[in-house]
Amino acid sequence: MATRTGSVWEYLDLRLPRGTSRETARVLLTGAAETENWELDRLRLWPDGRREVRLRRRVYRMMRTG
Repeated sequence: MATRTGSVWEYLDLRLPRGTSRETARVLLTGAAETENWELDRLRLWPDGRREVRLRRRVYRMMRTG
């Protein structure tokens, strides 16, 4: 069984302003996950209601075959 080492990730940082509802944030993040293959890496909720979200997705490198 081969193991993967040295994965390369691409990151996207989002900042959602305070007052953004939980449902709106969920719809936004679900859409990014389903259509663009992003996954949640980190979510930070500040006391004033702001959210900082970091999404990530794996970068696939194409290997030359010939």
